[in-house]
Amino acid sequence: MDLELSEEQAAVRQLAEDFVARDVTPYAAEWDRAESVDRSIVKKLGSLGFLGLTVDEEYGGSGGDHFAYCLVTEELGRGDSSVRGIVSVSLGLVAKTIAAWGDEEQKRRWLPGLTSGDALGCFGLTEPGTGSDAGNLTTRAVRDGDDWVVSGSKMFITNGTWADVVLLFARTNDTPGHRGVSAFLVPTDSPGLTRHTVHGKLGLRGQATAELVLDAVRVPGDALLGPEGKGFSIAMSALAKGRMSVAAGCVGIGQAALDAAVAYAGEREQFGKPIASYQLVQELISDIAVDVMAARMLTWRVADLVDRGRDFATAASQAKLFASEAAVRAANNALQVYGGYGYIDEYPVGKLVRDARVMTLYEGTSQIQKLIIGRALTGVSAF
Repeated sequence: MDLELSEEQAAVRQLAEDFVARDVTPYAAEWDRAESVDRSIVKKLGSLGFLGLTVDEEYGGSGGDHFAYCLVTEELGRGDSSVRGIVSVSLGLVAKTIAAWGDEEQKRRWLPGLTSGDALGCFGLTEPGTGSDAGNLTTRAVRDGDDWVVSGSKMFITNGTWADVVLLFARTNDTPGHRGVSAFLVPTDSPGLTRHTVHGKLGLRGQATAELVLDAVRVPGDALLGPEGKGFSIAMSALAKGRMSVAAGCVGIGQAALDAAVAYAGEREQFGKPIASYQLVQELISDIAVDVMAARMLTWRVADLVDRGRDFATAASQAKLFASEAAVRAANNALQVYGGYGYIDEYPVGKLVRDARVMTLYEGTSQIQKLIIGRALTGVSAF
């Protein structure tokens, strides 16, 4: 693996960096306080090709590889994790999954809108009673002629109130565990589907997070994505790549924490000199820098494996585990550099602490990642 960015990769990163500096960072605190990102950001993401990375141009995508996708996701995470989440879910979990599992009609129906920003997708897996235990979800889809009738609820769904389509996972037979789960593409304007915004989150406040309630929602037979009963496999394949995206976003949080800590330490004076001159402050900053670089290298390794067609699932769990925990440490250390000023939202590090904390929870908690890694190394399942 060549760790030197190519001219094309460097250009993609610069494009994302310029976009974040112009259209994200100046508004991040405002969006956080309002608990809503400006929705116009979606079309901007689409127009730059960020919502179509790795998707074939034939379906409206912008092509490119997963390394470029990680570079963009890192920059978005550095600016505002709520904006990063829009891309990670609509592209990373939904559009990529349709591209991988959908038939020709499904690809042509959904991908052009998702990649352009004219439409958004959300990933309907988590339920009020099943988070880590996703294989035992209770949402049901029952055949009725050529259609399916779906009832149940989903919780903590990113893009949920904005999305035009839900990649929904529901139980289609009485087989216990994950073998009875299937995947569906459900338009959010379907009668019987209602959405409720989740307010009062600790972090990612600008992100549109929702509870979805499905009351006898009728979907046609061609809404089934992939073979019946393969929904859990589809979900896990999506989440494996999704963990790469989360890891890249965590690198962005860590980089933002490093940038903020270095800048503040050079400006803030105590006892007649900048606090950057004190060894224990330098220790805080050096710890952040090492965590960021290590997380970045783990994440780039996953992207390299994906692009070379190699098995990447365990590497993705390793990257997600380390990068999410590193983001928490980095943000916390940056807040320590700021001292009391870090505790008020006039400065950026408090938001970084709050945004980083959820990264150890979603798309598989740190504990779930350890179980996945342990099972891969020992061959013994903990489930």
